[in-house]
Amino acid sequence: MTSDLAVPTWLVVLTLVAVVALAVTAYRLSRSVRRARGHTEALLTAAAEDAEALREQLAGIEAELRARPDVTPHAARAPVAVVDDREYVITDLGQEQGPRVPARVVPAPMFADILLRESVIKTAALAAGLRRALSPEVRNRIRFEMRREVKRSRKERRLMLKAARRDWESRQRGALTGDLEVSS
Repeated sequence: MTSDLAVPTWLVVLTLVAVVALAVTAYRLSRSVRRARGHTEALLTAAAEDAEALREQLAGIEAELRARPDVTPHAARAPVAVVDDREYVITDLGQEQGPRVPARVVPAPMFADILLRESVIKTAALAAGLRRALSPEVRNRIRFEMRREVKRSRKERRLMLKAARRDWESRQRGALTGDLEVSS
C-alpha cells in the first residue's frame, strides 16, 4: 500500500543536490564578500591617511601664507562667481564636514537571501513579460496591425505613383505643346 504523498527518489536527490549547491555558493559568496570588505577597508584606511596628510600639508601652506605680509588673505582669494547680485563660492575646501556615517553591514546569509530574492523576482517578471508578449492574442494583434500598415503603405505608394505619373504626363504634354508653338 502506497501513500498519496510519496515523493519520487530522484526529486529528493535533486533537492538535496540543489541545497548543497546553494550552501556551497553561499559559503563562497560570504568568503568573497569578507575578502572584498577587507580590501575596501584597507583602501579606506589608505585614503583617510592620504587625506590627513593633505590636510596637514594644506595647514602648513596656509600658515606659510599667513606669515608672509605681501600675500592677500584667503577670503579675498577664494574663487567666487557673482550672479544676480549673489556670490557663490565654487569650493568648500576650508569648511568642516559633518561626521561620516559608515554603511550598514549586512550579514552574509542575509545578503545572499536578498540577492537571490531579487534575481528570482527579476526572472519571474521577465518570464511573465515574455509569456504576455508571446500570447496568441498579442501575436494576432501584431499580425493584424502589420497587415493594416502594409495595406496603408501600399495605398500611399499607389497614390504617390499616380500623382507622379500625372505630373510626368502633364510635363510631357507641356513639352509637346511648347514644341508645337516654337515650330509654328
